[in-house]
Amino acid sequence: MSENYIPPFKITSAIISLVAEISQLIGRLSVLEEASKIIRLRRTNRIRTIQGSLAIEGNTLSVEQITAILEGKRIIAPLREVQEVRNAVKAYDQFDKWQPYSKEDLLDAHRELMTALLDNPGNFRTSGVGVMAGQTVVHLAPPADRVPYLMHDLLHWLKATDQHPLIASSGFHYEFEFIHPFEDGNGRMGRLWQTLILIKWNPLFAHIPVESIVYEHQAEYYAALNKSTKNAESSVFIEFMLRMILSAVTSLSAPEVTPYVTPEVRKMLSILKGEMTRKEIQQKLGLKDEKHFRTAYQQPAIAAGLIEMTVPDKPNSRLQKYRITLKGIAFVKGKNIEGEG
Repeated sequence: MSENYIPPFKITSAIISLVAEISQLIGRLSVLEEASKIIRLRRTNRIRTIQGSLAIEGNTLSVEQITAILEGKRIIAPLREVQEVRNAVKAYDQFDKWQPYSKEDLLDAHRELMTALLDNPGNFRTSGVGVMAGQTVVHLAPPADRVPYLMHDLLHWLKATDQHPLIASSGFHYEFEFIHPFEDGNGRMGRLWQTLILIKWNPLFAHIPVESIVYEHQAEYYAALNKSTKNAESSVFIEFMLRMILSAVTSLSAPEVTPYVTPEVRKMLSILKGEMTRKEIQQKLGLKDEKHFRTAYQQPAIAAGLIEMTVPDKPNSRLQKYRITLKGIAFVKGKNIEGEG
């Protein structure tokens, strides 16, 4: 065992840029989540997460079928696939009790994911294993007797590293798949554990369906794994996962329709931070005329769904404040407020 083990990867300019973009958007979303609880699709996103991760491994159940299982309804489907869903639902509900760098927690998570699917879930493999693409072996995992030592070193690095969690989680994900520590379930475990690492950085990731985006780019996912193995360092895979994370975060806040946004509204969106009163917003904008503010700034922004009131049932409440919506964040993120089109 080596306490000084560091997974090989390079911090590229693309990685730096992606981390900055994701961090900025997550920061904005987090403020709104804490202030207004506007992430209303938690259950739907969790179902999409489970469906995406299992679909990569060949599970054919749809979002609708998984929803039915969660509601206790009977569906016509292979028993193994139903068991996979039940296990995943249980596992994704236990993030609060697991620590990403704990071997015991990792084994417990595998036990939850693979109960009734393997003879010996929750234990490292005791035989050799290869990753197949059709009839071709594309990756021969390290010998089984090396797995406990390799996982010890990887988990120790994860606990000690000062790399940004976005980078560390992606690097861990690649190394985990390279080691392939379990007889089966390595893909879903690697994705589950990356999500856990990200949740410990920001709890919002419990509701961002990254796995669903990865499923939509499944061929690229495997290509990035294989190329990183060929390169003997995981920068390619880290960049890929960061792109998937950015896509997932962006999709969470993407507007369905792009309305016309006036220069006045664009200016207000650029200064709106957290929850602000009308007076605070006017002061930031340098406006003294309340009527002009309401007609040119406030009302058009509300009508476009770009800002919202904190006390919508009482528009004239003395406690009234305003905050940017997810749709407004999407405009800021997509630079649509610089000009339409």
